[in-house]
Amino acid sequence: MMMNNTLKSLSNLSPGTTIQGKWYQKQYTIIKELGYGANGVVYLVRDSNRQAALKISDNPSSITSEVNVLKSFNKVQGSALGPSLLDVDDWEQHGKQHSFYVMEFIKGPDLLSFIQQKGSEWLGVLMLQLLADLEILHQNGWVFGDLKPENLLVTGPPARIRCIDVGGTTIKGRAIKEFTEFYDRGYWGLGSRKADERYDLFAVAMIIVNTAYPRRFNKTTGGLPQIMGMVKQKQELAKYENVINKALSGHYQTAGEMRRDLLSVLQPRKSGASRAQQAQVKSRVQLHKTRTGKNSSKSKKKSHFLETVFLIAAISMMYFFYLYSQVL
Repeated sequence: MMMNNTLKSLSNLSPGTTIQGKWYQKQYTIIKELGYGANGVVYLVRDSNRQAALKISDNPSSITSEVNVLKSFNKVQGSALGPSLLDVDDWEQHGKQHSFYVMEFIKGPDLLSFIQQKGSEWLGVLMLQLLADLEILHQNGWVFGDLKPENLLVTGPPARIRCIDVGGTTIKGRAIKEFTEFYDRGYWGLGSRKADERYDLFAVAMIIVNTAYPRRFNKTTGGLPQIMGMVKQKQELAKYENVINKALSGHYQTAGEMRRDLLSVLQPRKSGASRAQQAQVKSRVQLHKTRTGKNSSKSKKKSHFLETVFLIAAISMMYFFYLYSQVL
Protein backbone atom coordinates (compact mmCIF):
# COMPACT_ATOMS: atom_id res chain seq x y z
CA MET A 1 0.00 0.00 0.00
CA MET A 2 1.42 3.37 -1.04
CA MET A 3 1.89 6.00 1.68
CA ASN A 4 2.61 9.68 1.20
CA ASN A 5 5.61 11.25 2.95
CA THR A 6 3.57 12.77 5.79
CA LEU A 7 1.85 9.47 6.54
CA LYS A 8 5.24 7.71 6.45
CA SER A 9 6.52 10.05 9.14
CA LEU A 10 3.44 9.33 11.25
CA SER A 11 4.07 5.60 10.90
CA ASN A 12 7.56 5.90 12.40
CA LEU A 13 6.65 7.23 15.83
CA SER A 14 8.77 5.47 18.44
CA PRO A 15 7.43 3.72 21.57
CA GLY A 16 7.46 6.22 24.42
CA THR A 17 6.56 9.17 22.17
CA THR A 18 3.94 11.41 23.81
CA ILE A 19 1.07 12.79 21.76
CA GLN A 20 -0.66 15.72 23.45
CA GLY A 21 -3.95 17.07 22.16
CA LYS A 22 -3.85 20.70 21.09
CA TRP A 23 -7.33 21.57 22.31
CA TYR A 24 -8.05 19.27 25.27
CA GLN A 25 -4.43 18.75 26.40
CA LYS A 26 -4.86 15.02 27.04
CA GLN A 27 -1.62 13.06 26.74
CA TYR A 28 -1.12 9.62 25.19
CA THR A 29 2.09 7.59 25.30
CA ILE A 30 2.75 5.30 22.34
CA ILE A 31 3.29 1.62 23.19
CA LYS A 32 3.47 0.17 19.66
CA GLU A 33 2.05 0.47 16.16
CA LEU A 34 -1.03 -1.70 15.53
CA GLY A 35 -1.39 -1.13 11.81
CA TYR A 36 -1.86 1.39 9.02
CA GLY A 37 -4.01 2.03 5.99
CA ALA A 38 -4.42 4.55 3.22
CA ASN A 39 -5.92 7.10 5.59
CA GLY A 40 -3.91 6.80 8.77
CA VAL A 41 -1.85 4.90 11.32
CA VAL A 42 -3.20 3.19 14.44
CA TYR A 43 -1.16 2.94 17.64
CA LEU A 44 -1.66 1.21 20.94
CA VAL A 45 -1.31 3.97 23.53
CA ARG A 46 -1.68 4.53 27.24
CA ASP A 47 -3.19 7.52 28.97
CA SER A 48 -3.15 8.05 32.72
CA ASN A 49 -5.20 4.97 33.56
CA ARG A 50 -5.84 2.67 30.59
CA GLN A 51 -4.78 1.40 27.20
CA ALA A 52 -6.51 2.65 24.07
CA ALA A 53 -6.14 2.71 20.28
CA LEU A 54 -5.20 6.03 18.65
CA LYS A 55 -5.60 6.68 14.93
CA ILE A 56 -3.69 9.62 13.48
CA SER A 57 -3.81 10.97 9.94
CA ASP A 58 -2.73 13.81 7.68
CA ASN A 59 -6.27 13.76 6.22
CA PRO A 60 -8.65 15.66 8.55
CA SER A 61 -11.73 14.87 6.47
CA SER A 62 -11.06 11.13 6.77
CA ILE A 63 -10.73 11.41 10.55
CA THR A 64 -13.92 13.49 10.74
CA SER A 65 -15.82 10.91 8.71
CA GLU A 66 -14.70 8.00 10.92
CA VAL A 67 -15.41 9.97 14.09
CA ASN A 68 -18.96 10.63 12.87
CA VAL A 69 -19.43 6.91 12.29
CA LEU A 70 -18.19 6.05 15.78
CA LYS A 71 -20.43 8.72 17.31
CA SER A 72 -23.39 7.18 15.49
CA PHE A 73 -22.40 3.71 16.75
CA ASN A 74 -22.20 5.02 20.31
CA LYS A 75 -25.76 6.34 20.05
CA VAL A 76 -27.15 3.00 18.88
CA GLN A 77 -28.40 0.99 21.82
CA GLY A 78 -27.98 -2.78 21.72
CA SER A 79 -25.02 -2.90 19.32
CA ALA A 80 -21.37 -3.39 20.28
CA LEU A 81 -20.04 -3.89 16.77
CA GLY A 82 -17.59 -0.99 16.70
CA PRO A 83 -15.24 0.44 19.37
CA SER A 84 -16.30 3.21 21.74
CA LEU A 85 -15.05 6.71 20.90
CA LEU A 86 -12.97 8.27 23.72
CA ASP A 87 -11.38 11.46 22.39
CA VAL A 88 -10.87 13.62 19.26
CA ASP A 89 -8.15 16.26 18.89
CA ASP A 90 -5.20 17.59 16.86
CA TRP A 91 -1.47 17.16 17.41
CA GLU A 92 1.26 19.51 16.24
CA GLN A 93 4.56 17.95 15.12
CA HIS A 94 7.42 19.89 13.50
CA GLY A 95 5.09 22.76 12.66
CA LYS A 96 2.48 20.52 11.05
CA GLN A 97 -0.94 19.72 12.48
CA HIS A 98 -2.34 16.19 12.39
CA SER A 99 -5.82 15.00 13.35
CA PHE A 100 -6.36 12.02 15.59
CA TYR A 101 -9.01 10.21 17.55
CA VAL A 102 -8.81 7.75 20.42
CA MET A 103 -11.04 4.70 20.74
CA GLU A 104 -11.53 1.65 22.88
CA PHE A 105 -8.76 -0.92 22.46
CA ILE A 106 -10.43 -4.19 21.50
CA LYS A 107 -8.25 -7.19 22.29
CA GLY A 108 -8.67 -10.72 21.00
CA PRO A 109 -7.88 -13.06 18.09
CA ASP A 110 -9.23 -12.30 14.64
CA LEU A 111 -12.22 -14.33 13.47
CA LEU A 112 -10.33 -16.90 11.38
CA SER A 113 -7.75 -17.51 14.12
CA PHE A 114 -10.50 -17.98 16.70
CA ILE A 115 -12.37 -20.50 14.52
CA GLN A 116 -9.14 -22.43 13.86
CA GLN A 117 -8.33 -22.51 17.58
CA LYS A 118 -11.76 -23.25 19.04
CA GLY A 119 -13.50 -25.19 16.26
CA SER A 120 -15.92 -24.61 13.39
CA GLU A 121 -18.98 -25.02 15.66
CA TRP A 122 -18.36 -21.43 16.81
CA LEU A 123 -18.85 -20.03 13.32
CA GLY A 124 -22.64 -20.13 13.41
CA VAL A 125 -22.90 -18.46 16.83
CA LEU A 126 -20.54 -15.65 15.82
CA MET A 127 -22.31 -15.07 12.51
CA LEU A 128 -25.64 -14.83 14.37
CA GLN A 129 -24.08 -12.10 16.51
CA LEU A 130 -22.66 -10.30 13.50
CA LEU A 131 -25.98 -10.34 11.64
CA ALA A 132 -27.84 -9.06 14.71
CA ASP A 133 -25.43 -6.10 14.96
CA LEU A 134 -25.58 -5.44 11.21
CA GLU A 135 -29.38 -5.35 11.38
CA ILE A 136 -29.21 -2.57 13.99
CA LEU A 137 -26.55 -0.74 11.97
CA HIS A 138 -28.66 -0.93 8.79
CA GLN A 139 -31.77 0.27 10.61
CA ASN A 140 -29.80 3.37 11.59
CA GLY A 141 -28.90 4.21 8.00
CA TRP A 142 -25.39 2.79 7.66
CA VAL A 143 -23.73 0.03 5.62
CA PHE A 144 -20.48 -1.37 7.00
CA GLY A 145 -18.78 -1.73 3.64
CA ASP A 146 -15.30 -3.19 4.16
CA LEU A 147 -16.41 -6.24 6.13
CA LYS A 148 -13.71 -8.93 6.38
CA PRO A 149 -12.24 -11.35 8.98
CA GLU A 150 -9.13 -9.23 9.59
CA ASN A 151 -11.33 -6.47 10.97
CA LEU A 152 -13.37 -8.81 13.18
CA LEU A 153 -11.97 -9.72 16.59
CA VAL A 154 -13.45 -12.11 19.12
CA THR A 155 -13.33 -10.98 22.74
CA GLY A 156 -14.33 -12.87 25.86
CA PRO A 157 -15.22 -15.27 27.35
CA PRO A 158 -18.07 -15.26 26.72
CA ALA A 159 -17.15 -14.91 23.06
CA ARG A 160 -18.27 -11.65 21.42
CA ILE A 161 -17.52 -10.52 17.88
CA ARG A 162 -16.30 -6.91 17.55
CA CYS A 163 -14.99 -4.78 14.70
CA ILE A 164 -11.80 -2.71 14.88
CA ASP A 165 -12.05 -0.68 11.67
CA VAL A 166 -14.97 1.53 10.62
CA GLY A 167 -13.13 3.27 7.77
CA GLY A 168 -15.37 1.70 5.12
CA THR A 169 -18.69 2.41 6.82
CA THR A 170 -20.92 4.33 4.39
CA ILE A 171 -24.32 6.03 4.52
CA LYS A 172 -26.94 4.03 2.63
CA GLY A 173 -27.28 4.96 -1.02
CA ARG A 174 -23.77 6.31 -1.46
CA ALA A 175 -20.81 4.61 -3.15
CA ILE A 176 -18.88 2.20 -0.94
CA LYS A 177 -15.78 4.04 0.32
CA GLU A 178 -13.43 1.11 0.93
CA PHE A 179 -13.59 -2.55 -0.02
CA THR A 180 -11.50 -5.71 -0.20
CA GLU A 181 -11.94 -7.60 -3.47
CA PHE A 182 -12.69 -11.09 -2.12
CA TYR A 183 -15.70 -9.78 -0.12
CA ASP A 184 -16.84 -7.26 -2.74
CA ARG A 185 -19.83 -8.21 -4.91
CA GLY A 186 -18.65 -5.81 -7.62
CA TYR A 187 -15.38 -7.72 -7.97
CA TRP A 188 -17.30 -10.97 -8.55
CA GLY A 189 -19.73 -9.36 -10.98
CA LEU A 190 -22.68 -9.94 -8.66
CA GLY A 191 -23.81 -6.38 -8.00
CA SER A 192 -22.84 -2.75 -7.71
CA ARG A 193 -20.79 -0.93 -5.10
CA LYS A 194 -23.77 1.10 -3.96
CA ALA A 195 -24.15 0.96 -0.18
CA ASP A 196 -27.16 -1.18 0.70
CA GLU A 197 -27.96 -3.99 3.13
CA ARG A 198 -27.26 -6.69 0.55
CA TYR A 199 -23.69 -5.45 0.08
CA ASP A 200 -22.90 -6.35 3.70
CA LEU A 201 -24.79 -9.66 3.51
CA PHE A 202 -22.75 -10.66 0.46
CA ALA A 203 -19.61 -10.03 2.54
CA VAL A 204 -20.95 -12.11 5.44
CA ALA A 205 -21.45 -15.05 3.05
CA MET A 206 -17.91 -14.67 1.74
CA ILE A 207 -16.58 -14.58 5.31
CA ILE A 208 -18.26 -17.96 5.91
CA VAL A 209 -16.64 -19.25 2.70
CA ASN A 210 -13.30 -17.79 3.84
CA THR A 211 -13.30 -19.97 6.98
CA ALA A 212 -13.01 -23.05 4.73
CA TYR A 213 -10.47 -21.33 2.45
CA PRO A 214 -8.18 -19.40 4.88
CA ARG A 215 -5.96 -18.25 1.99
CA ARG A 216 -9.02 -17.32 -0.08
CA PHE A 217 -8.98 -18.09 -3.81
CA ASN A 218 -8.56 -16.05 -6.96
CA LYS A 219 -11.27 -14.99 -9.38
CA THR A 220 -11.23 -16.96 -12.64
CA THR A 221 -14.61 -17.15 -14.36
CA GLY A 222 -16.19 -15.12 -11.58
CA GLY A 223 -19.87 -14.96 -10.79
CA LEU A 224 -22.03 -17.25 -8.71
CA PRO A 225 -20.99 -20.52 -10.46
CA GLN A 226 -17.33 -20.17 -9.48
CA ILE A 227 -18.01 -19.31 -5.82
CA MET A 228 -20.69 -21.99 -5.34
CA GLY A 229 -18.43 -24.49 -7.07
CA MET A 230 -15.82 -23.81 -4.41
CA VAL A 231 -18.46 -24.07 -1.67
CA LYS A 232 -19.51 -27.53 -2.87
CA GLN A 233 -15.91 -28.75 -2.53
CA LYS A 234 -15.86 -28.19 1.24
CA GLN A 235 -17.88 -30.50 3.47
CA GLU A 236 -17.80 -28.00 6.35
CA LEU A 237 -19.74 -25.53 4.17
CA ALA A 238 -22.49 -27.99 3.20
CA LYS A 239 -25.00 -26.90 5.84
CA TYR A 240 -24.46 -23.23 4.96
CA GLU A 241 -24.76 -23.75 1.20
CA ASN A 242 -28.34 -22.50 0.81
CA VAL A 243 -27.75 -19.45 3.01
CA ILE A 244 -24.56 -18.58 1.13
CA ASN A 245 -26.31 -18.96 -2.22
CA LYS A 246 -29.16 -16.66 -1.21
CA ALA A 247 -26.83 -14.01 0.19
CA LEU A 248 -24.58 -14.02 -2.88
CA SER A 249 -27.64 -13.82 -5.16
CA GLY A 250 -29.04 -10.80 -3.34
CA HIS A 251 -32.09 -12.76 -2.16
CA TYR A 252 -32.05 -11.38 1.39
CA GLN A 253 -33.39 -7.88 1.86
CA THR A 254 -32.38 -7.58 5.52
CA ALA A 255 -29.83 -9.05 7.92
CA GLY A 256 -32.76 -10.38 9.93
CA GLU A 257 -33.88 -12.58 7.04
CA MET A 258 -30.43 -14.08 6.63
CA ARG A 259 -30.17 -14.54 10.37
CA ARG A 260 -33.43 -16.51 10.55
CA ASP A 261 -32.29 -18.86 7.78
CA LEU A 262 -28.92 -19.33 9.48
CA LEU A 263 -30.65 -20.06 12.76
CA SER A 264 -32.73 -22.79 11.15
CA VAL A 265 -29.76 -24.61 9.61
CA LEU A 266 -27.89 -24.59 12.92
CA GLN A 267 -30.54 -26.73 14.61
CA PRO A 268 -29.21 -30.30 14.97
CA ARG A 269 -31.33 -32.79 13.06
CA LYS A 270 -30.10 -35.94 14.81
CA SER A 271 -31.45 -37.08 18.16
CA GLY A 272 -27.92 -38.00 19.20
CA ALA A 273 -26.79 -34.38 19.30
CA SER A 274 -24.56 -33.46 22.23
CA ARG A 275 -25.94 -31.65 25.25
CA ALA A 276 -23.90 -28.61 24.27
CA GLN A 277 -25.54 -28.57 20.83
CA GLN A 278 -29.00 -29.02 22.33
CA ALA A 279 -28.41 -26.15 24.74
CA GLN A 280 -27.24 -23.94 21.88
CA VAL A 281 -30.29 -24.74 19.78
CA LYS A 282 -32.75 -24.25 22.63
CA SER A 283 -31.29 -20.82 23.30
CA ARG A 284 -31.31 -19.90 19.61
CA VAL A 285 -34.92 -21.00 19.15
CA GLN A 286 -36.00 -18.92 22.15
CA LEU A 287 -33.95 -16.03 20.79
CA HIS A 288 -35.63 -16.41 17.39
CA LYS A 289 -39.11 -16.38 18.93
CA THR A 290 -38.43 -13.18 20.83
CA ARG A 291 -37.32 -11.45 17.62
CA THR A 292 -40.23 -12.57 15.43
CA GLY A 293 -43.16 -12.24 17.87
CA LYS A 294 -45.77 -9.52 17.28
CA ASN A 295 -45.21 -7.27 20.26
CA SER A 296 -45.60 -3.65 21.25
CA SER A 297 -42.53 -1.40 21.22
CA LYS A 298 -42.15 -2.05 24.95
CA SER A 299 -42.18 -5.81 24.36
CA LYS A 300 -39.64 -5.45 21.59
CA LYS A 301 -37.20 -3.79 23.97
CA LYS A 302 -37.74 -6.68 26.36
CA SER A 303 -37.17 -9.21 23.57
CA HIS A 304 -33.84 -7.61 22.65
CA PHE A 305 -32.79 -7.94 26.29
CA LEU A 306 -33.89 -11.58 26.38
CA GLU A 307 -32.05 -12.22 23.12
CA THR A 308 -28.84 -10.97 24.63
CA VAL A 309 -29.34 -13.14 27.73
CA PHE A 310 -30.06 -16.27 25.68
CA LEU A 311 -27.13 -15.68 23.32
CA ILE A 312 -24.71 -15.16 26.20
CA ALA A 313 -26.05 -18.35 27.82
CA ALA A 314 -25.48 -20.33 24.61
CA ILE A 315 -21.95 -19.03 24.19
CA SER A 316 -21.12 -19.63 27.85
CA MET A 317 -22.38 -23.22 27.53
CA MET A 318 -20.14 -23.78 24.49
CA TYR A 319 -17.15 -22.35 26.34
CA PHE A 320 -17.85 -24.62 29.35
CA PHE A 321 -17.90 -27.76 27.20
CA TYR A 322 -14.77 -26.63 25.37
CA LEU A 323 -12.90 -26.30 28.69
CA TYR A 324 -14.34 -29.63 29.89
CA SER A 325 -13.11 -31.40 26.75
CA GLN A 326 -9.64 -29.89 27.21
CA VAL A 327 -9.46 -31.29 30.76
CA LEU A 328 -10.45 -34.73 29.51
